[in-house]
Amino acid sequence: MILEPLTLSGDGLTAPEEPDDGLHGLPAPLLDELTALYRSDPAFQRISGDFPDPEDIRPEHVAASLAEELARPEAEVLLAREGHRLLGVAITLAEHPDPDDPDPWIGLLMVHGQEQRTGYGRELAGLVEERLRVAGHTGVRLAVLENNPKALAFWTALGYEVIDHREDRRLHRPCAVLRKDLKIEP
Repeated sequence: MILEPLTLSGDGLTAPEEPDDGLHGLPAPLLDELTALYRSDPAFQRISGDFPDPEDIRPEHVAASLAEELARPEAEVLLAREGHRLLGVAITLAEHPDPDDPDPWIGLLMVHGQEQRTGYGRELAGLVEERLRVAGHTGVRLAVLENNPKALAFWTALGYEVIDHREDRRLHRPCAVLRKDLKIEP
């Protein structure tokens, strides 16, 4: 699996070596892949509440969501691929809006619904952690909605520990905040 950054250009989103011919400058073939990825797990989409209708996620919804994420200078969208197949996406924040929070955050880690429980989620999380470690970070945080025990089990199995409970900043839903130490032990 490789991670490929999606970046915001002057005209919108771009991906490596693809023309900007889709919504928000996102290449149409990539937008189709991303829309299929977001649609592949309707149970997660119902829990997340990120789209108006989790059963009807459209390309324009996905493009607008990604453009909104990348409008923030501290955000990075990473596409997870094996060969030419898009397996997942991760969104990280280099810093949290709270100035007292020293760690970067994983804002989203999603694996295609047909590829779940195959180890790709664990691999994607490990690649994101390594990317943050190489950048000099000693820890990483994320929030899991309290109504998502499957996600909480996934992250705690990867060594993340619950350090707080609070509402998410956007929709004010109850969340568990988790942290993992990224220091390399000698």
